[in-house]
Amino acid sequence: MVNQALFKTIKLFAIVSRAEFLLPNLGSLIMGLAWGATPPISLINLLVLVALSFTVINLSSVIGAQANTLSDYELDLRDDRKKSLVEALNSFGQGRLKMMLTVEFLLTLAIVFVFMLIQEKPILLFMWITGISLGYIYSTPPARLKSRSWLAPISLILVLAVFPVLFSYYTFASEPSPLFLISVVGLALTVYGVIIPTEIRDYFGDKAMGIETMTAHLGLQKASLLSIILLSSGGIFMGTAFSLELLKTSHPELSAFTLLIAIANIIVLAKFKKLYSLSKEYESSNKQNSLAEDITSLATHNPRWIMMITQTYSFLSIILLVSKFLP
Repeated sequence: MVNQALFKTIKLFAIVSRAEFLLPNLGSLIMGLAWGATPPISLINLLVLVALSFTVINLSSVIGAQANTLSDYELDLRDDRKKSLVEALNSFGQGRLKMMLTVEFLLTLAIVFVFMLIQEKPILLFMWITGISLGYIYSTPPARLKSRSWLAPISLILVLAVFPVLFSYYTFASEPSPLFLISVVGLALTVYGVIIPTEIRDYFGDKAMGIETMTAHLGLQKASLLSIILLSSGGIFMGTAFSLELLKTSHPELSAFTLLIAIANIIVLAKFKKLYSLSKEYESSNKQNSLAEDITSLATHNPRWIMMITQTYSFLSIILLVSKFLP
């Protein structure tokens, strides 16, 4: 009975903490590690830094997700799509979650502070404070950036992509390289590019609930076109950065792996173009219900597309990391 109760509590905690972000967080760690780590570095030191960095990134993600769960509770009560999240929060308890959030914040602050002292890098504490603050005001009033037009995607990109990768990078490096910065720009463009189809999936429900996402503001056709532009541009930036960096290593032939970025993007862009065609047809056909269903059905596959893109970037990051330590 005790084990069952504990398992249920852990499951509820995972739901309200949005455990599905664990894998993307791992991708941020790998990318920052690949660009920041340089030989010589001992294996023990490397593992300790990786563990600390990953802990900070994940705890920060959990704090932001829990703040979002709490702040959106009243809105989620009226949204059937969030039924499981609402039920999980009711079972876990809002007071209990607020207490956990406080403990997590203090724990993460302590880890980052010690981490900063060990590494002698004040920038780590600065980035964490900036990132966690932005993540908090993204969801909570009075700022609630997620409901403020262009501020929503900008803050989301910074919280989900830029700050986690920068934190991981500066764990191992002291100065940013130009090619790394190019890759960060590519990642930022890609992240929102692959988020838009998720907003398209929720578009009709969000409109009914009066939720003003960027996709709801732009409309389906413009939003789907924007996703194509962002993913294409992001792929170009990422491919260029990885190619040039790999060409500088002792094994320049590994740069051929960057073709995987083009292949993954071509596959996913084909789906995005289909979304654009359906959206264009929908907006020019007096908004037929059958087309709305087709758009929603196609967009539900977006998690697979996100996985394909992010795992391709993670694989290239691993190739880059390995290339630095090959003789």
